[in-house]
Amino acid sequence: MTTPTNPKPPANGKMKATREDWLNLALDTLISDGVENVRVLSLGQKLDVSRSSFYWYFKSRQDLLDQLLEHWRNTNTRFIVEHAARPSATVIRGVMSIFECWIDERLFDPRLDFAIRAWARHSGSVRRIIDQADEERVAAIRDMYLRHGYSAEDAFVRARVLYFMQIGYYSLELHEPMSSRVSLVAAYLRSFTGQEPTAEDIADMARYAAEARARSR
Repeated sequence: MTTPTNPKPPANGKMKATREDWLNLALDTLISDGVENVRVLSLGQKLDVSRSSFYWYFKSRQDLLDQLLEHWRNTNTRFIVEHAARPSATVIRGVMSIFECWIDERLFDPRLDFAIRAWARHSGSVRRIIDQADEERVAAIRDMYLRHGYSAEDAFVRARVLYFMQIGYYSLELHEPMSSRVSLVAAYLRSFTGQEPTAEDIADMARYAAEARARSR
């Protein structure tokens, strides 16, 4: 995120709302009501502050929207890329690292991702950003498969299947209990790798899911 550039604070000298307050409310509004409802006046009314507070932190509404996109890129895309790039002793462990993003919404927020995709339906520039992010995510997963000896074509197809299956899972809003998902981890790992996970692999994935579930409560 960028830092505020306005050299003067609001005339009353009070900061009732922080930059994070504005950003968090804008993110919540984007997710719940769509980008068309991310408006300076309505956000200020909800925060009970004047417009001058907004312009202390942001140059314009477009600046706020740009920073929402930056936040999305620095969370949803960055963590997938980072987890795919982690060193892993086996391809099973490589896929498990990516699975962590699907389990922990601190790493990948599906509601935010689909709010951005809904925004892209009305904005060509955002559509291009989404397309670029999808390509970057798939490429990172493909590279993980390549490091484990898969052919270029096989790595690319497996990466697409792994990634687009999960995006489709979110789009269908299945809301499957985590316990049900964990019970199928071995089968998912076999499907995505063609290899058999060990009992230790399954236990570690189940433990990570339980810890993520506990953090979300």
